[in-house]
Amino acid sequence: MSVYKHILVPLDGSPTADRGLQEAVRLARELKSKLRLLHVIDDFPMLMEMSAISSFEAGLQRMREYGESVLTGALAQATEAGVEAQTVLREITQGRVADIVIEEAGKAACDLIVMGTHGRRGLSRLALGSDADRVARSSPVPVLLVRAATAR
Repeated sequence: MSVYKHILVPLDGSPTADRGLQEAVRLARELKSKLRLLHVIDDFPMLMEMSAISSFEAGLQRMREYGESVLTGALAQATEAGVEAQTVLREITQGRVADIVIEEAGKAACDLIVMGTHGRRGLSRLALGSDADRVARSSPVPVLLVRAATAR
């Protein structure tokens, strides 16, 4: 029996997140675990930039479509590898993406979070921060951070 039965994989469509997905699919296949693929729409920054409600709604719709596209692609990857997965699209208007990731892990009884990270250090990490760093520091379940591929 697998130690990790339900693995949460936050995705944003970036190559970094895709590295996390690849590792999560590999782990899930080996451990016979299920994946929960999560895309969080963070519309707060867009809200700050949009003045007209109609342009906000149009922008939000584009973000939803993009999120669905990211999740559809990730689901196809998991399915092709023979891994059972489900997708979740969440939207926030305030707070941090990291909070939603942790909340979703608890809500779905996930026992591991796998996510990509840029692996920033020093001042770069302090200045930019990262959702991965926040999740790793605050999550009540183990977090596996997968570094982005580096150019050689």
